[in-house]
Amino acid sequence: MRMSYGRMFSDRLDGHHGLPRERLDQLAQRFPEVQSEIRRRRAGGEYGFYDLVDQGSTVTQITEFAEGLGQAFDHVLVLGIGGSALGARTLLEALRPRGWNELDDEAREFYPRLTVLDNVDPDTVASALQRIDPRRVLVNVVSKSGGTAETMAQYLVVRAWLEETLGDAAYRHLVFTTDAESGALRRIATDEGIPTLAIPAKVGGRFSVLSPVGLLPAALVGIDPTALLEGAERAVKRAESDDLLSNPSALYAALLWAADHDLGARIHVVMPYADRLRWFTEWFRQLWAESLGKRLDRAGRDVWTGPTPLGAVGATDQHSQIQLFMEGPFDKVVSFLVVERSEADVPIPALPGIPSELDYLSGHTLGQLLAAECRATQAALAEAGRMSLAIHLPELSPVVVGELLMFYQLATGYAGVWYGVNPFDQPGVELGKKLTFGAMGRAGYEPVRDDAIPPGDEV
Repeated sequence: MRMSYGRMFSDRLDGHHGLPRERLDQLAQRFPEVQSEIRRRRAGGEYGFYDLVDQGSTVTQITEFAEGLGQAFDHVLVLGIGGSALGARTLLEALRPRGWNELDDEAREFYPRLTVLDNVDPDTVASALQRIDPRRVLVNVVSKSGGTAETMAQYLVVRAWLEETLGDAAYRHLVFTTDAESGALRRIATDEGIPTLAIPAKVGGRFSVLSPVGLLPAALVGIDPTALLEGAERAVKRAESDDLLSNPSALYAALLWAADHDLGARIHVVMPYADRLRWFTEWFRQLWAESLGKRLDRAGRDVWTGPTPLGAVGATDQHSQIQLFMEGPFDKVVSFLVVERSEADVPIPALPGIPSELDYLSGHTLGQLLAAECRATQAALAEAGRMSLAIHLPELSPVVVGELLMFYQLATGYAGVWYGVNPFDQPGVELGKKLTFGAMGRAGYEPVRDDAIPPGDEV
């Protein structure tokens, strides 16, 4: 995995837009201070996701479960929201064949299908429960606190659905991923003998994809957790460098922060040229937004800061969002994700009688067309003075995807220092949770009154 970043600078763009080249030297000079803060905060108990590369006993536990009890089921249903769900979906889409759940047993190598319920939309939940056989499903309930309103509502609905068919044997179809010691899920598991996997105490939800939160669903569908962590370790080792130009995740964070701070480029677009990374952009959006969008800085001062993450997919979004990226405000940086080797390619045939203006396509492949469109889009943005980077992935394998996921988590941690905020809390989310508790009548929370909601204008 390598990163090209020259098109962040004006001398590689139109000469008028982008960062001045000397800004890179200034960032590099400040970086030892940033790296020192990271190390100090790690020693103080923050940045716990670094330690996920060393999970020997946990990986053994996950592998034994996946290869044993896990293979007694032909469908896995994950209940979670946010970081408790996005990671599993990202790993499935990136590392298993497209349309996994539509494939027959042989094409799936007899691994189970996987459904992730990441919302409480009743239409979605009802539809999933209608098509899944409760006798053949393993339900993985994921909540670190064990009390997430959406996830626990899902659990209550699904538990009743299981008991309707299985009766007292319903608990045998459950596995919980939660806090090691406390919370409602932990108490239920202890009382009923339900298997559990522990989420490390120092790892928050949006940084948990390489913990049991993501590793268990991945292992159940045949993705090697050891290989994922091998890739993650590569990224961590590169992040040990005190030289900014030798530390890709730190450099990525520094350049995006400088583009925002210096030039007002507050929209950070991640644009893979691979459909298999479409869900990765969803995972990135939560990671970047929830970590960096903060009212207060570390000193408690109002800063109202944070970049806006945006997902796009090439070449699809060349026919929608690229028009905005090319000719709209100069408030964006585009990060291209380029997969250099696909598992398959499709030749474009030379059919008899096709119009001559289509001759340029014949004799090539769809992969060649996609790669050409990616290069052309990068060049076009540069000519228009638009900043971009490119992250080159040799292939989509567990090792490479593990490295990519950790790269972005590391970059988020570094960006927290550049922005001066705590990347591991989410006070804006907590307020919404409290109001939800009140609206649903939870004891100890003030209900939301009708007169507390402004009527607004209506037609």
